[in-house]
Amino acid sequence: MSAPVESVPVEPQEQVLFEQCGPLGLVTLNRPRAINALTHRMVQLIRAELDRWASDDSIDTVAIIGAGDRGLCAGGDIVSLYEDATSGDGTAAAQFWFDEYHLYAEIARFPKPIVAVQDGIVLGGGGGGGGGIGISAHASHRVVTERGRLGLPEVGIGFVPDVGATWLLSHAPAQLGTFLALTAGSIGAADAIEVGLSDVHIRSENVTKLLTALRTMDAGEAVMLLAEDPGEASLCAARSWIESAFDADSVNEAIVRLRTAGAAEADAAADTIIAKSPTALAVTLESLRRAARLSSLEDALDQEYRVSRRMLATLDFAEGVRAQVIDKDRNPRWNPAGDVDAAAVSGFFALSDDHELAMTTNSASPQRRPL
Repeated sequence: MSAPVESVPVEPQEQVLFEQCGPLGLVTLNRPRAINALTHRMVQLIRAELDRWASDDSIDTVAIIGAGDRGLCAGGDIVSLYEDATSGDGTAAAQFWFDEYHLYAEIARFPKPIVAVQDGIVLGGGGGGGGGIGISAHASHRVVTERGRLGLPEVGIGFVPDVGATWLLSHAPAQLGTFLALTAGSIGAADAIEVGLSDVHIRSENVTKLLTALRTMDAGEAVMLLAEDPGEASLCAARSWIESAFDADSVNEAIVRLRTAGAAEADAAADTIIAKSPTALAVTLESLRRAARLSSLEDALDQEYRVSRRMLATLDFAEGVRAQVIDKDRNPRWNPAGDVDAAAVSGFFALSDDHELAMTTNSASPQRRPL
């Protein structure tokens, strides 16, 4: 089960809690009222503690959970990013993403097992920096419960999947990652495992048992001891039309293929995509295609940093947040509202000295280890 909800306002230094339970280092995201959305301060604190635990011989395993019963992490502080986009100069966002993206690379390369519990809402970056997908899906052991709902809603607010999601989604089978990114949908346990965002399913009532077992057992053994069959992934029945449609070279072509797939679900997916930001959709598809050709998560994060900084400056990001979060009229006015110029899309990926993360791959440390 998730940690109890705090009944009093949480001070900044308490937004993330660290506890050593024998050989287990426990990280608790502690903003339950905000579904544990990450702040810049939380990212900095987690990086510092993981750095300390990496060389602490008394720590064998790390676990990451969320406080409250609503979810592990619902992305980041979108409003702060909106303010930086509309009245700032983008510096705060850039600094946040710089630390955040490095955190996710460090999680992926951590020299000890990290068990992330994907219980309840687990959303990606969402243009707000900080993300449930980022904090969990790069861990060595990704445990999803029957309550888990994983999603990447970025294109709905004029942004693109980040937090390393382009690396994960571009390597999903049968274009399932592309489908998830362009529809901005959310998926449950079985589908999350099928897509490759999770490893095993454990019932939420057994999370406490898992944390207890991690104090005395190897991480992989503890996870598999409590793992259960999540049932059949609903995406399996749709794999044929998803792969056919989302293998397209453009968003428009994907929509055409969905319309002619002869499945009600495919038609619904087309309707969903059409409502999203055309710029965000085009840049997202290009991001995934380029990420699939990159050699590492770090390379994908470098690319995401470059793209994210440029997306922050677009009209669509501010308009998407306004429509979905600020005014909540759910009626964004995208610009452009139709086709996006190919040269404009390419511009999001152009190298620039002031838009580089300059992250390097640490080949001496293992990347995410399969169970």
